[in-house]
Amino acid sequence: MPRSRDKILGQVFSGICSKMNRTKPLSSEDVMVTPLRRCLNTFDITLLGIGHMVGAGIYVLVGTVAKDQAGPGIIISFLIAGVTSMLAALCYAEFGTRIPKAGSAYVYTYVSVGEFWAFIIGWNIILEHMIGTGVKFASWINSGLTLVNLVVISFVVGLGLYYADLDNWTNYGFLPYGFSGVISGAATCFYAFVGFDSIATSGEEAKNPSFSIPVATILSLSIVCFGYVHVSGVLTLVIPYSQIEPTSALSSAFGSLHLPWAQMFIGVGALCGMTTTLLGSLFALPRCMYAMAQDGLLFSCFGHVNKSTQVPLLNLAVSGVLTAIIALLFDLEKLVEFMSIGTLLAYTIVSASVITLRYRPELSPLLREDSSMSDLAVNSPFTGVSDYSLGAAGRLKTYGPLHRFLDPLVGGCEPGAAVSSCVLIFSVFSASLCVHLRVTPIYGGHDWWSILTTIVIILTMVGCVVVIDGHEQNHSGLQGFKVPLVPYVPAMSVLCNVELMTHLNMLTWLRFVIWMALGLLVYFLYGMHHSKENRAAGTYSVLLSPSESNKPKWGSIQTPTKSPDTESEKNLQ
Repeated sequence: MPRSRDKILGQVFSGICSKMNRTKPLSSEDVMVTPLRRCLNTFDITLLGIGHMVGAGIYVLVGTVAKDQAGPGIIISFLIAGVTSMLAALCYAEFGTRIPKAGSAYVYTYVSVGEFWAFIIGWNIILEHMIGTGVKFASWINSGLTLVNLVVISFVVGLGLYYADLDNWTNYGFLPYGFSGVISGAATCFYAFVGFDSIATSGEEAKNPSFSIPVATILSLSIVCFGYVHVSGVLTLVIPYSQIEPTSALSSAFGSLHLPWAQMFIGVGALCGMTTTLLGSLFALPRCMYAMAQDGLLFSCFGHVNKSTQVPLLNLAVSGVLTAIIALLFDLEKLVEFMSIGTLLAYTIVSASVITLRYRPELSPLLREDSSMSDLAVNSPFTGVSDYSLGAAGRLKTYGPLHRFLDPLVGGCEPGAAVSSCVLIFSVFSASLCVHLRVTPIYGGHDWWSILTTIVIILTMVGCVVVIDGHEQNHSGLQGFKVPLVPYVPAMSVLCNVELMTHLNMLTWLRFVIWMALGLLVYFLYGMHHSKENRAAGTYSVLLSPSESNKPKWGSIQTPTKSPDTESEKNLQ
């Protein structure tokens, strides 16, 4: 009996793990098919991103961070947050050109990593856009308000430079809270850049997503970072950081200069900025809910699109109500930190997914459900050779100075397995390093054991990146934009994201754990059992062996074998 019970439990847990790791197949034909209306051009999407990012961050968040966390060093905080966001944005842009579907990071993760992690990402995107808060008409409104907002920001920078006083930096100190305050401020300032993922969410409604998404992502993020740095610098030059009014920083600063007309102009910009932020969130959130419901991971009522407007109206209504409730329950600072932690986790998983997918063997998750195994070898958008079994992607390079060193270590691994393992180890050790560097100064300074631990962790991380770089990449299906310097850029993105997460307070982490616990209940009680992949196991059977005992390791792939049934069917044809 105990042996039978153990066998049953083993099969149950094996089945659960298989469901959690199953990936979503997308055919090359299905990538551009959508019930949504493709009506957005590059200009629309760029202004959508800018409008989503330039809102509460520039009119409210700047004052809070400058006064309570970083002082004039807020300039550095915004630069750090901007660079971190740009690293993640590059990863988003590559995925956006690969998979122009609604759902943004959720879909990317579902295709490359697995269902469970995709649900985690989607659940956090819902949180992000509920807190951050139809289609061509809405884009016109957004574009107009964003242009007004940019004019106001330009006015603020120009007028502020005229009244700037360098004594406010020299007499009161540029880094009054130290560099730790700058990093802490960067974790909060990260909120100001989260809107760029709404660009990727718009991929299913873009006319030319392979061009528009990467261009709009990089352009909008660059413009916004430039604006934030200049506005925050001007603010701390006009008045001392200690005299900043957090709730109305820019308006109060120019009010102290007895410029009431400037206050009114800034008020108009703030109104436009808040409206575009709301439009951006109410654009992205319903579409993420729609994508998850279409896959069966959220309730099916959220997967319907109105025939006349071609938008998910129920999702829009629910999003608005939930957003209003959350805004009433929490103040801005708590909301910003609560949202940032979920968004940073999403960016971390997307960055890791870029590495995993770039080194995945020739057979990819972008497959047609009706394709035969021979067709898959030739027609998969990731396949670079006609014979799947001879594909080089995901295998150890047979040239270069590192081959002799790496071959005894990982040469016998299945294609893609070593890379996936190294991605996981790198992510775990990145978290360990950031926590270690965060906690060590508090509990013991810089003793020899602390220094030794830091060195071991860093060497392990470097080793993981070296092992990954020692494998052949898969460039098939990357005719559009692709992240440069893989795996180094995505790895740096992972590290930067985790570092900012460790600088958020424990209460924020507690709220995040509660939110994630609620999400896990939804997934294990509903999503796992109603998933489309659960109803159609054949759609991912090419990625998982039919037998649980012969299931390949995560990230690896098995060479397909021809069954007698397949041979007989071909003979009959």
